[in-house]
Amino acid sequence: MKILLILTLLSLARCAPYHTEGGGVGGVTGGGTGAFLDRSNPWRGGVIGAVVGSISGATIADISYRGAQEAARAGKPVEYRTVDGRGRYYAEPGELDQQAHCRRVHEKIWEDGRLVKDRVREVCEGTRYERKY
Repeated sequence: MKILLILTLLSLARCAPYHTEGGGVGGVTGGGTGAFLDRSNPWRGGVIGAVVGSISGATIADISYRGAQEAARAGKPVEYRTVDGRGRYYAEPGELDQQAHCRRVHEKIWEDGRLVKDRVREVCEGTRYERKY
């Protein structure tokens, strides 16, 4: 059973590499928080926290990836909001590098009105080749 679970997780990580980082960070953070908060059974809290954190982290990673792609393709800012208004994603594209066919996208993510992530991601059309020596 454990081997099947590990193989499934590895295959999912290969299919969506951008989910791996978000899901991993969310799982570790959620597992630690769950273990800390569930004083009667830290293992139960850790497992539940890890599952919820992994799903949340992978979802945020997916929204970020898709939002950056959409902003780069359209050349216009993209904004997503959660239904309850607690979460907000905003991506603003920069100038297109004609030679490399890449565009830098400035992303910001807010939770409960607090900025939790502010980064610049490079989005390229097709495959990008770099000369390395």
